[in-house]
Amino acid sequence: MGLYTTTNPATGETLATYEEISDAELQDLIARSDAAYRSWRTTSPDERRAVLSRAAEIHRERSEELAALLTLEMGKPAAQAQGEVALVASIYQYYADHVEEFLADEPLEISGPGTAVVRTEPIGPLVGVMPWNYPYYQVARFAAPNIALGNTVILKHARNCPQSALVVERVLTEAGLPDGVYLNAFISSAQVADAIADPRVQGVSLTGSEKAGAAVAEVAGRNLKKCVLELGGSDPVIVLDDADIDAAAAAAATGRLANGGQACTASKRFLVQAGVYDEFVRRLVDQMAGWTPDDPTSTDTKMGPLSSASAAGELDELVEDAVSQGAELLLGGGRTGEESAFYRPTLLGGVTSRMRAYSEELFGPAGVVYRFDSIEDAIELANDSPYGLSSSVFTSDDEKAQQIAESLETGMVWINSTSRSAPDLPFGGVKRSGFGRELARFGFNEFANKKLVRNARAGS
Repeated sequence: MGLYTTTNPATGETLATYEEISDAELQDLIARSDAAYRSWRTTSPDERRAVLSRAAEIHRERSEELAALLTLEMGKPAAQAQGEVALVASIYQYYADHVEEFLADEPLEISGPGTAVVRTEPIGPLVGVMPWNYPYYQVARFAAPNIALGNTVILKHARNCPQSALVVERVLTEAGLPDGVYLNAFISSAQVADAIADPRVQGVSLTGSEKAGAAVAEVAGRNLKKCVLELGGSDPVIVLDDADIDAAAAAAATGRLANGGQACTASKRFLVQAGVYDEFVRRLVDQMAGWTPDDPTSTDTKMGPLSSASAAGELDELVEDAVSQGAELLLGGGRTGEESAFYRPTLLGGVTSRMRAYSEELFGPAGVVYRFDSIEDAIELANDSPYGLSSSVFTSDDEKAQQIAESLETGMVWINSTSRSAPDLPFGGVKRSGFGRELARFGFNEFANKKLVRNARAGS
């Protein structure tokens, strides 16, 4: 059987291991989830609100304790880890505050006699497959709306953050969630497929790689199950010549390097108009150079290690491929040691379509800068990607920004800002970045039965 393992990426030390559960134990989890659904779906909005609010309170009360696990298991700097915990608290609180509103019947204006309403109801047990880069946040944006809706959740987390996975379950149980409504599952990929195929399970949500997404979507499709996928991204940042260059460079550096650059919505491609290209690159290099990889337990550290030495090695392969084919290394490049998970902030110029860095996702602190002349050129370059998650436009001309936003093939566009997550903003992409939406009302409705109730009796 495989293992779920806590390995401190800053030191390489293995600290804890957990075995996968057996097939029989998985069947027991599904049975518990199904039984819990029969009861949880009948609870009142007030009962659900109380649990969600308490979950938010626990995250706020134990911020340092919960954040320390993120630093330990995936190297997230302490201050950023506490920021993730705060964001998670806001997500649980958001759905607590809106559960009654989102569950309310929606009357329809109809031409015939009588009435028609659409009711929002749960559909049953769901499987979630979540990654390691935001161990609490990724779970919350899937679990919180579905718990509020009345669904139950079986959650398979990433293999390198088992302690974070376990603490999510403990927090929700302490918040008052009944047994079986949220269940952590240390299972294999084959067992994920078995769970999706089980007739008691009604849907699956995955955040992760294209390969994992394709595998899950295939099983879901074969079994006629609803599926939401949030996959990779190669987010463009378009900087026009009328932009505030200082602000744009500072935002670009943070957008590229926060969380070690390990985010699907991290700023990865910087598209800069020719008139300000040299100035922007100088300022971006200065900004990025200030992010020195260091001890993630220090509250002063802005960037810790990547999640593992192998992740740093994979990023280095992409950078080296580009440089070997003529790309210019404008900043950084390379790990701090041969087997180190620490990677220096890196910026590449002169990347062409024959290089892997042009089309593949740089999942770490390395970005690519391009020069463009016309806005049409910028839009064409921004859209020349298999991904379509998020994007940014920096300009002082709001009308121009809106026109560019309409032309970008992404699920999200940010004007004079890089991507930020908030409970009341929908999250998701197009193309190979996946489909479906999380957060806000949109995330609440993804796994809902929008049931029409039509009463043809006049005056009803």
